Amino acid sequence: MNFTKKISALVIAMTFAISTMTFSTPKAQAGIFISVGFAPPALPVYVQPPLPAPGYLWTPGYWGYGEAGYYWVPGVWVQPPSAGLLWTPGYWGYAGGAYGWHGGYWGPHVGFYGGVNYGFGFGGIGFCGGEWRGGVFAYNGAVANFGSVHVTNVYVNRTIVTQNTIVNTNHAAFNGGPGGINRTPSPQEQQFANERHVEPTATQTQHQSAAAMDRSQLASVNHGRPATTATSNAAAYHQTATQNARTQPISSQDRQAGKSYNPNNREANQDQRIANGERSGQMTSGEAARADRTQSNIDQQVHNDRAANGGKLTGQEKQQINGEQNAASRQVYNEKHNDNTVKPNEVNDREANQQQRTANGLRSGQETSGEAAKTNERQAGADQQVHNERTANGGALTGQEKAQANKQENKNSKQIYNQKHNNNTTGKAKK
Repeated sequence: MNFTKKISALVIAMTFAISTMTFSTPKAQAGIFISVGFAPPALPVYVQPPLPAPGYLWTPGYWGYGEAGYYWVPGVWVQPPSAGLLWTPGYWGYAGGAYGWHGGYWGPHVGFYGGVNYGFGFGGIGFCGGEWRGGVFAYNGAVANFGSVHVTNVYVNRTIVTQNTIVNTNHAAFNGGPGGINRTPSPQEQQFANERHVEPTATQTQHQSAAAMDRSQLASVNHGRPATTATSNAAAYHQTATQNARTQPISSQDRQAGKSYNPNNREANQDQRIANGERSGQMTSGEAARADRTQSNIDQQVHNDRAANGGKLTGQEKQQINGEQNAASRQVYNEKHNDNTVKPNEVNDREANQQQRTANGLRSGQETSGEAAKTNERQAGADQQVHNERTANGGALTGQEKAQANKQENKNSKQIYNQKHNNNTTGKAKK
């Protein structure tokens, strides 16, 4: 057995082993259902490669999960199993405290894929990149990249693209849960789930296996920025992946790192809980201020420890941070379940939205722990100011105080935006 076959066999065996830990595959999806304890990284941004030849259909890239954790399977043009079939992408869905993989499939209609905006015709709802007309596939020129290939069956429909696009500013790669896409199947998509489906083609299966053995595609190695995001030719990428596997095979250290690679998710979850508490009225502005200060201190500690250790945390530091996060979780829980509640208004909603944006920034990697520390510190100040003014006014804010609070939140919004769009990302550090 040659090297490539050994790796492929190992990946397949491992994948089936993981599947035994999960519940059964829903009828709406084909393939193996995998369950992971933490969310996949954000979707990378990339340009669709040109169509290799008429008749090929686009299948978007996605995060797979294997022996070394999450890895990116490049988007690729493939030939469908037969005329009239369309591809429904797989997606990660949050349920029961875990993230489960629902495999993609071919069918007469595009079904539910979690509302995840994969781009290039897969905007979260259905498919607007083309349609079958009399056994020949016609492409929507509004989204397809033809390159130098001459295609005669082309139409342009930008309206359908707009109508079926779910805005996904944080590039979330999963449905449900904290920071995920909030969408459920429509009645029509539920109907499509009962149609006859066809498994991924051999080319697609080999393409995924090639990505699984390519070290440069591992999230723990590329920190959310895969070496190959998309390709026109699956066979060409297979050769590249095979070469990469020979020159730099996945090591036992990679496998260990990949299983625990989870950048900033614990920090993001804490910010998410504070946001939820403010939005529901279970946490007052004063309680949120205390929680913000606690989280700011933890974020800053993570930042300092990483800076001192070349971008990583030692095992002892991880254990210490985890203990502090546990204490912070208890603090949030106690404050959400005491007798102090408020009736949420526009000020509380604004505070919650800011906290949500920090959580999303951490989850997507657009904000570092150090940046989140600054954001939480400023938010604590804004929350405390609201609390003090409410206390002085019998629980209400004057119009002038509301205007001042709104002005402060605008400053905080600008800070978060600037931090999420600078060159500092968690791609430069691992937790």
